[in-house]
Amino acid sequence: MPNQVLIIEPQNELKFKVNLSGLFDQGHTTHMKLTNPTSNIVLFKIKTTAPKKYYVRPNSGVLEPNAKVDIAITPQHFYVDPNETHKHKFMVQSVIAPDNKTNIDQVWKETLPSQLMDYKLRCVFVSPREGNTNQDAGDTAAQNEVTKKLVAVAEEGKPPAPQTVSKAFSKSENVENDMQKVTSEVIHLREEESKLRHENLRLKEELLRLHQQVGGEHTAQRGHSYSPDRKEQLSVPWLGITLAMALLGIIIGKFFM
Repeated sequence: MPNQVLIIEPQNELKFKVNLSGLFDQGHTTHMKLTNPTSNIVLFKIKTTAPKKYYVRPNSGVLEPNAKVDIAITPQHFYVDPNETHKHKFMVQSVIAPDNKTNIDQVWKETLPSQLMDYKLRCVFVSPREGNTNQDAGDTAAQNEVTKKLVAVAEEGKPPAPQTVSKAFSKSENVENDMQKVTSEVIHLREEESKLRHENLRLKEELLRLHQQVGGEHTAQRGHSYSPDRKEQLSVPWLGITLAMALLGIIIGKFFM
């Protein structure tokens, strides 16, 4: 397979923006530039492993000697599966047009695979959190110095780093969840206490009712047992009076007879 004669920019990877939800950033277009530095006419095609997820314009064409073309690659609005990111790749395929060949489609059909020049680029998905993670080699030292200063500031009691803040929020959420559980348990215990109080009052009322019932029956029994004695007490004076009147009648009878 011959070496690629076209100059391709960028050289190794194509970057695409995705939001925090993992969806491609709508309206964002990545560009790839092709340059033909030779004195020959070169035919090119742009291929991808995910043709249904990208719009490529133009996806094929003809480059005259020393000509350039800008390829616009616009992703569709779909979710980027982290397990498939390494599978998304682009390939620039080119071939030098034979002399006296004007039918481009015919040239592609007659070209042997060994005559094709291929160049592959991998896809890189950049989220807002990773927007500034890739720096040029010349900026590495400066970036390290900035990082050291940020660490020093954090140790002096300045606002914590994003990861620390994230952990703090996580702990706060855990404490809040624990408080909710404790509150629910307290409410449950109060409901149980209220039920027990009502049950206690009910038992007291039942006990009082039983005491009243037993006391009434005892009083009725006492009244029934004393009533004959009372009748006997009442009958004694009348018996004395009857005897006195009988004696009086006998004495009066003797006097008048």
